[in-house]
Amino acid sequence: MKKLNHDVKLLLKRLDTLAYNLWWSWNPPAQEIFREFSPLTWEVTNHNPIAVRKQFSETELRARLGDKDFLKRLLDVLDAFDKYMQHEPQILAERTGKKQTNPVAYFCAEFGIHECLPFYSGGLGVLAGDHVKSASDLGLPLIGVGLFYRQGYFQQHIDPNSGQHESYPTTDPANIPVELVTDESGKPLICSVTIGNSVVHFQGWRINVGRCRIYLLDTHVPENEEHFRGLTALAYGGDINTRIRQEIVLGIGGVRLLRAMGINPSVYHMNEGHAAFLTLELMREQMLKGIPKVKAKQIVRDQCIFTTHTPVPAGHDRFPADLIEFTLRPFADWMKISTKELMRCGQTYAMEDKGEFVMTVLGLKFSKYANGVSATHGKISRLMWSELYPGVKPTKIPIGHITNGVHIPSWSMQKSWEFWERHNSHKWKDHLNDQKFWKHVTNPKVVSDEELWALRYELRRELIEFIREKAQNQHAFGGASGEEALYRLLSFDTLTIGFARRFAPYKRAFLLFSDIVKAQEIFDDPHRPIQIVFAGKAHPRDNEGKDFLRHVMNISRQHPFYGKVIIIENYDMNVARHMIAGCDVWLNTPRRPLEASGTSGQKITINGGLHLSILDGWWSEAYDGKNGWAIGEKVKNNWPPDEVDKRDAESLYQLLSNEVVPLFYQRDKNGVPRKWIEKIRNSMRSIIPVYNTHRMVMEYTKKYYFPKK
Repeated sequence: MKKLNHDVKLLLKRLDTLAYNLWWSWNPPAQEIFREFSPLTWEVTNHNPIAVRKQFSETELRARLGDKDFLKRLLDVLDAFDKYMQHEPQILAERTGKKQTNPVAYFCAEFGIHECLPFYSGGLGVLAGDHVKSASDLGLPLIGVGLFYRQGYFQQHIDPNSGQHESYPTTDPANIPVELVTDESGKPLICSVTIGNSVVHFQGWRINVGRCRIYLLDTHVPENEEHFRGLTALAYGGDINTRIRQEIVLGIGGVRLLRAMGINPSVYHMNEGHAAFLTLELMREQMLKGIPKVKAKQIVRDQCIFTTHTPVPAGHDRFPADLIEFTLRPFADWMKISTKELMRCGQTYAMEDKGEFVMTVLGLKFSKYANGVSATHGKISRLMWSELYPGVKPTKIPIGHITNGVHIPSWSMQKSWEFWERHNSHKWKDHLNDQKFWKHVTNPKVVSDEELWALRYELRRELIEFIREKAQNQHAFGGASGEEALYRLLSFDTLTIGFARRFAPYKRAFLLFSDIVKAQEIFDDPHRPIQIVFAGKAHPRDNEGKDFLRHVMNISRQHPFYGKVIIIENYDMNVARHMIAGCDVWLNTPRRPLEASGTSGQKITINGGLHLSILDGWWSEAYDGKNGWAIGEKVKNNWPPDEVDKRDAESLYQLLSNEVVPLFYQRDKNGVPRKWIEKIRNSMRSIIPVYNTHRMVMEYTKKYYFPKK
């Protein structure tokens, strides 16, 4: 009996350790253990293991251990986690010949790790989360630094009139998998920054992501005046004054928190310009040692890397001179420079007359390496910032590119995970970058057409049932509920298209319906039906984006679109995971060249989906004519936007009518679409081993973090 008592207590301790490590978020067997303890709590808390853990006692666990099957699965998960944490791949030893102890510090304004942690708004955050997960898998010592958004981005609600409404529920840190950073005495570790005439204090929250850590800064502390306590509450909330204050906390405060914890990174990676103030703090540290300004700047440059994600000038943070003067004047005084000299750190010569400070310029000036996030975006970035490099040919401007990827295990639905486990006995997760491996496992002799088609049906049904369940609690389905929601929304046998992203004008969610007559013809075909699922939020201040959302909503209530055009409200990582798994085709229609990279279309491939997209971002590199479809043609410089939209829409209608839809419904005598499945195989072979964050993180490591001398 004593041994059993000890075992139960030990199991509880091991379960608690697992619950506070996001390793479970990309390991479905671990998620299933928490779900089984309390299916209701698991669902209503958006799959939160801490909330589940609070729902069962030692007594219940003791009783559950009587189920031998459950006990075995529980121990298998705990042992797999322990093995993962104890075995650290030697990526740096292989790269540099010695084990590097000082980590990479990866700064980003948002981190999308899992839906129960509301610290992201969209693609930038999800990319950052995937970056950290792959660093953990590869054994790269990396620490993330971001902001603790107690109220997240926002919760989206769509009313009966198709209007978007926002709410901002507050997250209690005690109920999510985060831990407060404390000092040696166990008290909260409090640091501070000076903003204008005020000292702003903050604490840190730690998220364990496998072998890596993320630290999020939070100004909700009693040491602050009331109006500063909410400074970090909202992601991208407030006005320009809030934005610069958040970015001072992130950049300058982030460095100070790391120092307070005794962490001295070897590399500082700024993922977008929001964190670029960290360069000024690093320079201040050097100058405090008595190092001359010019040499101090070079020391900082040698430590810093900058990644830009925005191909539009208006998308880069810009602050007027008077705001810089007010907020950073004390900082300039500590550095013993004038605010005019400080302004020049974030200016090109042309900007000096405008009196604006640009965070991207600051990041570029103080970084040894800089990059865009696709080949096309790298080229655009070199042209966009060419005035920073006078006399340098555009092709020689030192802004390279590393194309974004996705953390494939995180985007494999449980059924997909089990499918690849059955066929590859865990090897698939160890060969994500191996093109020969994926050529082998996608061979019909290894995985048959019938098995792939069965997987596609399972995943499509899972998505549709997920939508039908949600339909009873939201207005986005035209008021359908009860039996109507269960039996009239979508079809399990129909070609299902997915479109999920922010409702921003340049993403052109309306393109499929720009010619309503042609759209009706495609949707009203009884022999070759199609259906489409939309999801996405419009920024609270983006009225044009809200109009696009309203337009699509109104169309979804008309014949012949009713029940075939669906919008899921409150898009998050959970909705995304269901959609990228269940949709047969992923639609992406941005105006070129405004998609810096994009990654949502990369996530569908492991689940057997196909990509239908404008040739922009990553797709312009990946598309080979056999692994999906390309919308549109090369845009001539003199085409106005309306003409581009018209031509792209025509191309989309032609592709759907003549290629995509017919291929899906071209079946053999057993009802299997052989040619469609061959396209799936081509997609898997060409996309999975290239467009993933394992390859991406390795590329950062080799080119920028630890390049060979």
